[in-house]
Formats: sequence, C-alpha cells, structure tokens
Amino acid sequence: MVTVYSKPNCSQCNFTKRFLNDKNVTFQVKDITESDEALNEVKALGFQSLPVVVADGQEPFNGFRPDKLQQLA
Repeated sequence: MVTVYSKPNCSQCNFTKRFLNDKNVTFQVKDITESDEALNEVKALGFQSLPVVVADGQEPFNGFRPDKLQQLA
C-alpha cells in the first residue's frame, strides 16, 4: 500500500501523484487540510513539508523524488 500525504495547490504533490498514475501505481491520498488525523500522521513521521510518501517496505520520504518513486513502480 502506498499513501501520499498531500494538500491542495502543492506542485510537488501533484508531480508525485502524476508520476505514480503514469506508472500505474495504486495509491491513496490523505489531504492534511481535510484531516487532522492525516496531519498528525505526517508530524509523527517527523516531516514538515509535503508530499510525504509512505509505502510498505520502504523508508518514508518527502518531496517529489522520481528516484524513490521509481522503486515503487
């Protein structure tokens, strides 16, 4: 399972989601502006910027990282 923590009007978030879509990677989006729980999850992971990508068996990371995203494809 891949989770992308995102917010509206975030270009790096949009690049990340587009990359995953283009590679046919199934993922869920958690919008931190709509969910306090999602915001708290990002903070608990120690990140302060978005997007944050969490995937089974991978170290969580933030930002648009094609190198890391490619490993999920």
